[in-house]
Amino acid sequence: MKKLVALIAIALGCGLLVWTSDARATDNDEAQIRDVLNRWAKAFRAHDLDGIMSMYDPGVVAYDIVPPLQYVGATAYRKDYQQFLDQYNGPIDVEFRELHIVAGNRVAFVTALERMSGTLKNGQKSEIWVRITAGFRKIKGKWLDVHDHISVPVDLETGKAVLDLKP
Repeated sequence: MKKLVALIAIALGCGLLVWTSDARATDNDEAQIRDVLNRWAKAFRAHDLDGIMSMYDPGVVAYDIVPPLQYVGATAYRKDYQQFLDQYNGPIDVEFRELHIVAGNRVAFVTALERMSGTLKNGQKSEIWVRITAGFRKIKGKWLDVHDHISVPVDLETGKAVLDLKP
């Protein structure tokens, strides 16, 4: 019985040690991920495709609001981004609201509402709010996005996307 109690105490102690070490890393990791997102937004505004893609793992899996159902790999996702950027003249502004980052030592996720606005090539002003969820992994000390999920609400009666909602 004493051995069992000792083993439980050791296990709890190890768990507490891992948990406190993970909690200490969180503030710094969250700041690093926030920096990645800020660099992405700056690159997105400037149509800097290399800057945009620098945050992604080569094996990223992405679910975007446009077909297909998924993009597998950075090469496929890069083409999606290029097609999107090609629709705009000038900068595309990005705003994050309700940004939440939860980070551990090697894995993190981000949720937010994201507004993209700019001027389309036909001169029309464009503004859309989307919902984002991103999964990150720390690989060789660098946070990389391994999964993006972008969505918009759908009116289930009509089957159409609802694009005019604002937070």
